[in-house]
Amino acid sequence: MNTLPESHVHPGWRILRSDTGRLWATRERAFDRAAEMAGAFRTVDADDLGRLRARIEQQERIAHAVGSRSVGTAPK
Repeated sequence: MNTLPESHVHPGWRILRSDTGRLWATRERAFDRAAEMAGAFRTVDADDLGRLRARIEQQERIAHAVGSRSVGTAPK
């Protein structure tokens, strides 16, 4: 796998291209347990950069929604 320069588009995520051309993104820091239990995945994949960007944003929305519901916990 090769790291792509597009990683700057989503700070905190590393974007990679597999040897077969599939795009992957992995979050540099794990989500907290509540976000993971709500369905936020640390690693996602897609066929193209637009879909990958959408998958990353989806994971961040899940984590933010869980963080917003937690009393006394600010989203990260």
